[in-house]
Amino acid sequence: MSNSILTIDMITRKALEILENSLVLTRTVNRQYDDSFAVEGAKIGSTLRIRLPDRALVTDGAALQVQDDNEQYTTLTVSSQKHIGVNFTTAELTMQLDDFAERVLKPRISQLASSIDADVANSFKYIGNSVGTPGTTPATSLVLLQAQQKLNENAAVMQPRYATVNPAANAALIEGMKGLFNPVSAISKQFKNGMFGEGILGYDELNMSQSIKQFTTGSRAGTVTVSTTVTAEGSTSIVLTGLGSTIIKAGDVFTIGSVFAVNPQTRESTGSLYQFVALADVTASTTATVTVPAMYSATQALATVDALPASGAAVTFLGAASTQYPQNLIYHRDAISFATADLLLPQGVDMASRQVHNGISLRVVRQYDINNDRLPCRIDVLYGYSVIRPQMAVRLWG
Repeated sequence: MSNSILTIDMITRKALEILENSLVLTRTVNRQYDDSFAVEGAKIGSTLRIRLPDRALVTDGAALQVQDDNEQYTTLTVSSQKHIGVNFTTAELTMQLDDFAERVLKPRISQLASSIDADVANSFKYIGNSVGTPGTTPATSLVLLQAQQKLNENAAVMQPRYATVNPAANAALIEGMKGLFNPVSAISKQFKNGMFGEGILGYDELNMSQSIKQFTTGSRAGTVTVSTTVTAEGSTSIVLTGLGSTIIKAGDVFTIGSVFAVNPQTRESTGSLYQFVALADVTASTTATVTVPAMYSATQALATVDALPASGAAVTFLGAASTQYPQNLIYHRDAISFATADLLLPQGVDMASRQVHNGISLRVVRQYDINNDRLPCRIDVLYGYSVIRPQMAVRLWG
C-alpha cells in the first residue's frame, strides 16, 4: 500500500496546534480575531477599536443627576508580521503527520512562539503597578499575594488571573513555597515537573516563560521634584525638575509624594502611593516633561489618584538608575489584548492554506524548487497587542 501524502491543510492545522501549545504569556491574555480583515487579506497597519468599560459617579438624593457617557476606546494595531522558513523534501511529505510535526515543524514553530511571547512581554512598559524588590528574585508567597492586593485595589475581576515569571523566579518561588499547605496534586506537579500548577493563591495558572523581559532603568538621578502643579483633569504629562542631564526610559516607575492611588469603584485612597509609569523615553536637562497615563482626581468618574501632583512634591523612582531588572507579569486576562488577522492567500504558488483556532490565524505558503526537489515553505502570523487595562496588571520585579 502506498503512503499517503501530507496535504498543505494538514500541515497548517498541525503547525497552528503546535504554535498555540508553545505559547505561554500570549496563551493567557485576551485573544481577539477579526475575520473582516480576511475579505481582501489583511493589510499592515489595520486596527481594531476596543471599547473600555464605562464609569460613572454615584450621586446622593432623590433628584436625578444625569451624567455624560464616559465610555472610553482604545485601538489595537495589527502590524507585526513574523514568520519562519521551512525547507522540506517531497520524501518528508510521505511521513506520518506526528513524525513530520516532531522532526520538521516543532523545532521551528517553538521559536516562532517564543518570539511572539517576547513581543507581548514588552507590555510591562505600559504598566505602573509594581511589587517585589528590584534586584531580589521573588521567592515567597508574599509577593504573589501583594500582586493580588494590587489587582483587588484596582477592582480587577477575580478570574481568570495569571502569573508568568522567568526561570529564576519560577525556581525561587517553588523552593520558597514548597512547605505551604497545597493540594496534593499541586505539590506532586511541582515536585515532578519543577513547575507550578493551577489554582494556587488565587491564580488560575502560574507559568514559567523564557521570554520574560529584562528592563534597564534610565540614568535618572538627583533630588527630583514636581516642577509644575498639574491642574487639568485627564492630563497625561508631568514636568519634573532636579534631574540634571539624564534619561528617563519608557517603563520607568515612580511615585510622587502625597499622590495616592484610589479604588476605581469607591474613589477612596488605597493608602498606597500611585505608581506612575513613563510611556516614552525623555532626555532631561534639569527638567523633563514625562508622558504618563491620564490622571483624574477623586472627584471624577475616571478617578486614578486622590489628588493631582503638586509643585515641589518629592519624586521617587523604583529601582537603581541604569540597572537591569527582570519584569515578571501578573495580570487578569483582559488587561492585555492580542489580536491576529488573516493574511492574503497568494496566487501562483504551489499551495497556500490558512487556519484559525482560538483567536490565532496562521498562514502556510509552499512553493516547489525543481532544481533541488524541495518545497520551501513559510509560516506566517500577523498580529498586534495592546495593554488595554493597565490597572488590571502588575509588574513583579526581580
